[in-house]
Amino acid sequence: MEPFVLDERLARDSESIMQLGLCDLRLSHDSRWPWLILVPQRRNVSEIFDLAPLDQAVLTFEQVTVAAALKTVTGATKINIAAIGNIVRQLHVHIVARSEGDPNWPGPIWGFGQSVPYERPAFELMKNRILEACQ
Repeated sequence: MEPFVLDERLARDSESIMQLGLCDLRLSHDSRWPWLILVPQRRNVSEIFDLAPLDQAVLTFEQVTVAAALKTVTGATKINIAAIGNIVRQLHVHIVARSEGDPNWPGPIWGFGQSVPYERPAFELMKNRILEACQ
């Protein structure tokens, strides 16, 4: 059986911060929005309905858990959850904290401007705050 392999674009644009029951929880390198990505550790899956029913339930639980933690950490106006995958076909779920006045509020984050990478201390701080809130 082939091992799970992360899409290279997800690997480039985000960093793993925690392994959950089903998913690799990743923090986006783009600091403009607190932006998490859940990647189910299943091979050759591009849609949520491609997952086994139990994996679908676990993914839902992990989305809700991570979204609640992100809301706690950021105090965001809105938490957006999306599994779009038009460019990166590997199933992954974006969980993004949005607040009035953030870059491109209330418009979408995709394709807006240029990514602004975290300074390493700020990335570590956000990572640690998220991990603490997920406990």
